[in-house]
Amino acid sequence: MKETISTDDAPGAVGAYSQATTNGETLFTAGQIPMTPDGELLDDADIATQAEQSLSNLQAIVEEAGASMDDVLKTTVFLADIDDFDEMNETYASFFDDEPPARSAVQAGALPKGVGVEIEAVVSVE
Repeated sequence: MKETISTDDAPGAVGAYSQATTNGETLFTAGQIPMTPDGELLDDADIATQAEQSLSNLQAIVEEAGASMDDVLKTTVFLADIDDFDEMNETYASFFDDEPPARSAVQAGALPKGVGVEIEAVVSVE
């Protein structure tokens, strides 16, 4: 049975989607952009700051589902410019321990609201 996950510690959905959904075993998050929980868009910030906010949003959603960043199985990182990979990766690494999740990172043609990064995750919540 599908359950939606929502927290005020991450920005609300800006469209017809949920912050995350789960079947009680696996959590699927929506892509998180660099927007603060109160709606401030950090689209003009450097990519490290944007990645940190996106990952903080992701972490809040994961924790609302009763899991932790250690339970993240896979992430997908969408970058507006793949040349920002190294800077994003440095920030990204600070959110995961010695055994980070599997990850894909791709350059996207355009991201919502003109941001530089969007990050989604698949998480074990058993």
